[in-house]
Amino acid sequence: MKRLIVLVAALAIIGTACTSDDGSNSLTLYSGRSEDLVQPLIDQFEEETGIEVTVKYAGSADLAATLNEEGDASPADVFFAQDPASLGTVALAGLFEPLSEEILSMVPDRFSDSDGAWVGTSGRARVVIYDSTKIDASDLPSNENPFVDEEWAGRVAIAPTNGSFLSFVAAKILVDGEDATLEWLEGMAANDQPRYSGNSPIVEAVNSGEVEAGLVNHYYLLRALAENPNEVGRNYFFPEATAGSLVMPAGAGVLASSDNKEAAETYIEWLLGEFAQTYFAEETFEYPLVPGYPANDVLPPIESIPTPDIDLSELAPLLDTATDLVAQAGLL
Repeated sequence: MKRLIVLVAALAIIGTACTSDDGSNSLTLYSGRSEDLVQPLIDQFEEETGIEVTVKYAGSADLAATLNEEGDASPADVFFAQDPASLGTVALAGLFEPLSEEILSMVPDRFSDSDGAWVGTSGRARVVIYDSTKIDASDLPSNENPFVDEEWAGRVAIAPTNGSFLSFVAAKILVDGEDATLEWLEGMAANDQPRYSGNSPIVEAVNSGEVEAGLVNHYYLLRALAENPNEVGRNYFFPEATAGSLVMPAGAGVLASSDNKEAAETYIEWLLGEFAQTYFAEETFEYPLVPGYPANDVLPPIESIPTPDIDLSELAPLLDTATDLVAQAGLL
């Protein structure tokens, strides 16, 4: 009987070690990045580390709002978002645990939160997608401002409710000021520019001949071209450093309320490692942000893109203002 008791006790100890009281063998991820985009990464992470990941997928802005509602009671360990503004909203609420300097130092400072709340994992440049059968690249302007002119009326699609577009508007407020940004938005509305729900519908509309051009993130077209090289769309990078040429990182942060901080930091550090950074370059056509990992050959070097000198941490406080301006301009 004693031997049986000892055996049962030993098995209990082994079971406890496998489940890990400190949560190091599991984590809950709130992902604002779509399932088709990042689930292969999560699967690989689980295989390499043995850490089980439970994922809640939704839009980045929606998840940021959820986290703010849940507060300290949130079950999330990591927030993985598509844009710095959504991350910044959570950071402003004080819900992130500061990341270690070891993690933060892996990425250039301009792609991380100035207070260390989140770190960028991959980069997406704002571009103009245009129909190469209808527009010559040499006819495109050097920045987004001329799209309010009569010659571009009804030709340049936008996605007023999309998180990336609102982050672009917030950046434009930082670069050009609130009055100039409202004037530009009103000009786009007066020009009756086509409106879509997001980047993908704009890319589809350009490739189908429904619209001539649109303001999007660069990688949507490249994913479409990988599936069908005969698509007519092409990316145009503005040669001037304006909000229209902004490079915005997707990124991640650890929730301060997490009981699994060790696993959470392991996940973020893994996103900055070889497999994930190479995956972003080769599979999603985003920019790796860790020095030493090259971008896809179809992209210009990230250093060659002229970007405005702004602190990405300042986008989040301007999101409400950006949304108000878009509505005031009549684009919602």
